[in-house]
Amino acid sequence: MLKDFEFYLFLVFLITMLIMLANKIKVAYPVLLVVAGLIISFIPGVPSIKVEPELLFIIFLPPLLYEAAWSTSWKELWRWRRIIFSFAFVVVFFTALSVAAFANYFIPGFSLALGFLLGGIVSPPDAVSAGAILKFVKVPKRLASILEGESLLNDASSLIIFRFAMIAAATGQFVWHEAAGSFVWMCLGGLGIGLAIAYVFLKLHKMLPTDSNIDILLTFIAPFSMYLAAEQLHASGVLAVVTGGLFLSYRSHDFLSSASRIRTVTVWESLCFLLNGIVFMLIGLDLPEIVSGLGDTDIYTAIGYGIAVTIVLIIVRILAGYGALVTTLIMRNFITVADPQSPGWQTPLIIGWTGMRGVVSLAAALSIPMTLDDGSPFPQRNMILFITFIVILLTLLLQGLTLPFLLKKFPPVDRDFIRSAKEIDYDIQNSLAKVALDKIRSDYADKIESFPALKDQLQKYENQLSSSEIILNYKEYRHIYIDILDTQRNWLINKNREELLLDENIIRKHLRILDLQEERLNMKGYTV
Repeated sequence: MLKDFEFYLFLVFLITMLIMLANKIKVAYPVLLVVAGLIISFIPGVPSIKVEPELLFIIFLPPLLYEAAWSTSWKELWRWRRIIFSFAFVVVFFTALSVAAFANYFIPGFSLALGFLLGGIVSPPDAVSAGAILKFVKVPKRLASILEGESLLNDASSLIIFRFAMIAAATGQFVWHEAAGSFVWMCLGGLGIGLAIAYVFLKLHKMLPTDSNIDILLTFIAPFSMYLAAEQLHASGVLAVVTGGLFLSYRSHDFLSSASRIRTVTVWESLCFLLNGIVFMLIGLDLPEIVSGLGDTDIYTAIGYGIAVTIVLIIVRILAGYGALVTTLIMRNFITVADPQSPGWQTPLIIGWTGMRGVVSLAAALSIPMTLDDGSPFPQRNMILFITFIVILLTLLLQGLTLPFLLKKFPPVDRDFIRSAKEIDYDIQNSLAKVALDKIRSDYADKIESFPALKDQLQKYENQLSSSEIILNYKEYRHIYIDILDTQRNWLINKNREELLLDENIIRKHLRILDLQEERLNMKGYTV
């Protein structure tokens, strides 16, 4: 590997350049990276890159899912829990079933078990792909929340299907009651292990004399600990990481200092930026190995199978979107739903079209063993791997490139935020100033005349002059000011919990501003 170090360094540089190009031309970067990997793979003399599935599962998957969980709004996840869980589990199962039926009927040599194996591999839309594409298109907040929440959980359900199908394909046996018990354990065990390990890390952050550097290192250890512990106990490592990440994100203001929160977010964003780029570049670079595995199989026939499976996936997902709409309109008379109004016909169409596949599908396909226990070749392994690659490529290119046009042509109705984000942002600024003024006047009225800096801060809050510099002359004043910031922070957290329709991104923005203000105090060289 050391002899190809220059090539890997060049790839990192190329990834950076391509992502900047994608931002410039308003195209989701996974599309450009996969295409670039394809082109590079055909250049003579390029080192052969073999993607190890264990590398993708253990090195890439836990941190990417963990960062996505930290970025996800628990409030939005809970609000849209019914449709999110429906798509993450029920729709994934029916997608796998549809692919299994198609493969068993139309692709020679595919048993129903092998069809389910392929279905489990290609059924989950990719969290990274969806997130990258949503950054370049304007969609209603509810739609973004549903897609982000679904992509967090569907990896777990698809990998569970994949494991059971793998056993059935390898042994020719499938015991339903044992499978049901294993399914329950994988779900509940993953949830429980993720929460337990997350609680341990929360206590470590609180009890140990950590600083921001140690806090960052602990956040690196956490997702791998959750994933490996769950997998060792035959539970879902994906669910463990997602659950633990959501728990720690929700409690982050209880155990991380403002400096740790600021630096942790920055470091994790940079890390996942690089990991995402590498993953999609590797997908393209892995084409020669995948094609060589086909052997004597007609490549055009294999491409046709891949296109057909992609069409099945798209149709099933679009139908599932409209099925969810009809079900919600019927069930709103019997259960409480997040919004009893019809979202319009555009929303299911957009949800159905955002089914890009990615790293989890590739890693699952690559993890299929070369041989069975008796030494015979694993049936249809190369065809499954090639079809998976075609599905990833087509969904990224077709859906990723056409989604902006579809949103422009058929914009979904946003029923949540009638007021603009700028208006909400302005109101929150005024409310925070009022919270601070009330705090100063109720708890520190006798200090106003004693501390000119506090009096100056009072005046700034009154005039909403956020650009004014804070004069830090007194240690006691700094205690007062941090107390004010804590009060504002608590007000923001409570407001976010109380108002379901409030965009959490705006709340997070103001929480980050408060963290930056507190960090500025710490940079003055005093100790609180």
